[in-house]
Amino acid sequence: MVMKKSVKILLIMLMLMGLASCASLRGAPPPTWPIPEGMKTVEVNGYHMAYQEAGSGIPLVLLHAHPEDYRTWDTLVPVLSKSYRIFAVSLRHYYPEKWNGVGDDFSVAQHASDIAAMIKKLNLGKVHLLGNSRGGSIAVTVASLHPEVIRTLVLEEANLEPLMPETPEKQKRVAEGKARGDNVRANLAAGGPEKAGRELWASRKQDWEKISARLKRATLDNIGTLTDTGERGKFTCADIQKFNFPIMLLNGERSGKLYVEMNTVIRQCKSDIPAPIIVPKAGHWMHYQNPEFFNKVLLDFLNQH
Repeated sequence: MVMKKSVKILLIMLMLMGLASCASLRGAPPPTWPIPEGMKTVEVNGYHMAYQEAGSGIPLVLLHAHPEDYRTWDTLVPVLSKSYRIFAVSLRHYYPEKWNGVGDDFSVAQHASDIAAMIKKLNLGKVHLLGNSRGGSIAVTVASLHPEVIRTLVLEEANLEPLMPETPEKQKRVAEGKARGDNVRANLAAGGPEKAGRELWASRKQDWEKISARLKRATLDNIGTLTDTGERGKFTCADIQKFNFPIMLLNGERSGKLYVEMNTVIRQCKSDIPAPIIVPKAGHWMHYQNPEFFNKVLLDFLNQH
């Protein structure tokens, strides 16, 4: 009788182990949101991250700003995909997902882990990694934690807040970032995406009716991500000093002084980083404000490495 009971317990354990193994092989359930035509997904860290792939050759991975998504690169992909294999990702919880801002898996560290996992899972080897604004924070974090996947690093006005000195101005920026996230969350609950979008841009002293259709679309499609606290990673000067790959910095001619200061600070960390290239007639989203110039200087840099 004892023997039969032991055999029964063993069979149950084997069955449970088999189910667990099957679940592991299946991975995360497929996304519940539609994936636009022409996009692919890759499962990373239990999440199906969407991306657009085009071209062939050495991989170039593009990390969008906040609250943009993969569509921000539509002036770049057709040109650079003639020479490189382009991966324009939509980071976790950005469009095409319609995220409500609820959860604890939205951070620079999480996004950097996702990108490193994607590069390794797709066997891309060393990649050119380009990040714009918050995407630049993610790119620097990837490079700090996974230098083995980096061929070159391109920082298009990367948000380098973690490198900035602790001053009253920095404390004010950090507090304002947290307050913006809290306000978006409250406005989402009170009036939905459009109210949250209107109030967000009003807080930045911009009229909702006058912002571009492109930026309005990105805001509404990614409104849940705008509940973030303004956190931009934890990298340090010591991390930057270890970088042993070519780095390209860019500034927009019309951008505010903060991003000029951030590029100055990273060069103080590592003196052999070349001076930023200034993109004329453009501001923070220079890749689509002056795409002809941006694409040319980017291609020149990539072709050298």
